[in-house]
Amino acid sequence: MMWLPVTVLFGLLTWVDSRVQRKPLSKVDVLRDTAITYIDELWFNVTDNTVWTYNAQQEYGADSAMLLAFKELCDQLDRFVPAPISNRVTESIWNYARVQVELAGIEGLYGNFRKYQQEPAYKHKMFVRAWQDLAETVLQDSDTLPSIPSALISCHSLVMGEQRNEPSLYTIIVQEGENSLCHVQQSPHQIIYNLYNSLQMTQLKGYTMMQFSWMLLRLYGKGNFTLESQLMRERYLDRMAEQAVSLKEALNKADAAYWRCDPKHHVEGETYVQLTRLLQGYIQNEVDLNSQESCKENCNYYQVTKQHGCYENNFCARQRGCGGDIVECQYIDSDMWVCQADPTISKKRYDWIEFENGRVLGTKRSCHRTSKVDSWWRWIFWHCSYCFCICDDEANSDRYFSLRNVLSSTDSNKVITGVRFVKMHGVVHIQIQEGTLQRYGHIDEASVSWQPVDNFRTRDAVEDKDYMKMSYYKRAIDLDDLKAPPEHVITGIKFRKIGAHLNLEIRATPINFTSGELIDPGRKDQWLSNDNTDGTLIKPRTKLKLDSPDIPLNALSPSKIDSVNDQYLQFTHSDIDLDAAQTTVPFLDAQMVAPQPPVPLQGLGVYHKGVQWFGGFVGLKVFTYNYAEHIEDNFTDLNGIDNVN
Repeated sequence: MMWLPVTVLFGLLTWVDSRVQRKPLSKVDVLRDTAITYIDELWFNVTDNTVWTYNAQQEYGADSAMLLAFKELCDQLDRFVPAPISNRVTESIWNYARVQVELAGIEGLYGNFRKYQQEPAYKHKMFVRAWQDLAETVLQDSDTLPSIPSALISCHSLVMGEQRNEPSLYTIIVQEGENSLCHVQQSPHQIIYNLYNSLQMTQLKGYTMMQFSWMLLRLYGKGNFTLESQLMRERYLDRMAEQAVSLKEALNKADAAYWRCDPKHHVEGETYVQLTRLLQGYIQNEVDLNSQESCKENCNYYQVTKQHGCYENNFCARQRGCGGDIVECQYIDSDMWVCQADPTISKKRYDWIEFENGRVLGTKRSCHRTSKVDSWWRWIFWHCSYCFCICDDEANSDRYFSLRNVLSSTDSNKVITGVRFVKMHGVVHIQIQEGTLQRYGHIDEASVSWQPVDNFRTRDAVEDKDYMKMSYYKRAIDLDDLKAPPEHVITGIKFRKIGAHLNLEIRATPINFTSGELIDPGRKDQWLSNDNTDGTLIKPRTKLKLDSPDIPLNALSPSKIDSVNDQYLQFTHSDIDLDAAQTTVPFLDAQMVAPQPPVPLQGLGVYHKGVQWFGGFVGLKVFTYNYAEHIEDNFTDLNGIDNVN
């Protein structure tokens, strides 16, 4: 006859879950509440349940029955494995190193505890001495030998920062995490929540072993131990409440954002993608910038024009023409040497331009093809000057952003767990990683995969419906942080066009945190965005200016985020002197933005990172799910239960 059937433990789990109607609890909180209630029931059986005592003795003995009951509990505890903590964050934190020592002592004794539970019950007489030794070892109060009581006290003191009058361990982790945020593949919020889970589970194991030890020694006639058990229960819950309050304070301060640092080595198509030939430096003579073939004006006169011809097949016949708008013309010098780039290996028109006055645009080096370009006089009045302009020509230009919805498979209970930029056929897409949502806000790691991109060619699609085409007049991208309401996760993302701006939208879907189910997806979804514009009268969207930007790959320092929410920037050309305005900047960071281990997301954002005087990168960021509302910091229900009589 099984002394305490598994259904009892499952019933306790159900009872704890029923409290979720008031406040959905995290998995570790549910396990703690279940364990405490379960142990309370065991104490009742040991002290007052004569039927249990008789049945246990008739089988293999009360001690074996109790051991098997604790095995059922520990099986439940061991099914939950907290996510690992990155050494990069914790390696320099003294408190964390000391906590790890204490936790290792608890886990070591817990390992022995689990080994004893695997022995067949009918052999219990062979292990009575060993069980008693284990119980006495668990309960011994020693500074030199493994001791659960002292380990729990020390662990709590270190977590709360009491030993050295410091901030709590969670607060310190937040500070360290923000310094190395993009290296650890977790947001600071996610890091301290994972740390909390790890600390709570190990302390719960220590509590479980102490309660087992007192029960066992009572059965062996070594004392009553009900008072010790009750005091331990109260102190344990007080400590856990203090730690939970400390955690929630840290979570409220912690950044939930995760973004990617610059890689050690950039590879186009893997770590970054770029728009090409959106706005590009272009040499053209004034005579070709007007329909009259006139040289009556000067270069600065032509701020918006087109190429109207190729007069007498001069330099214009030896270079690729500009089939779009020609803007922002200026005069630099009349004569120059122009190094034309090799079109088979470069997206540039020119590698460098050297004027007779000594000014050089770009970096002068060996050249694929050099042309001498000279201005000329028409009669004695008009100088037909070569102008340096900006060409906006969509031919052979990657300048498109997909506007199509990118949605997770909500019919399979999948949510977005990561994002990245990809470019296909000249179109920039947002690709999503998705995974199946499980109970208590967890993701089934085996289900995680990158969803195929909705690949299309612009010739088969509709402008401003399927894609947005960038141009001199439409080249802004909004920089926003978008976050869903509490107990919602992200299941969709897309760009939309607002005037001349590319603007981000996200789809949020409500969830049942306890069951891990999406609530009525398709009907209760909501699309969220920031509709503010730079033309708003009150608090308009502000512009992030890129000053004389060089190619971002040339930067020697790592990029840092320099944008804030509710800004925008315009894609532009690189610096005229440094690169002859040949490259479109900023680039787009194409690295995977997917926290590890995967978690549901509560927000997404677009931001800019860079170094001063460089074009930098537009990147995607994610905001990991906010677990703060699911942390239990009040144990009134549990403290209201008499665990022993």
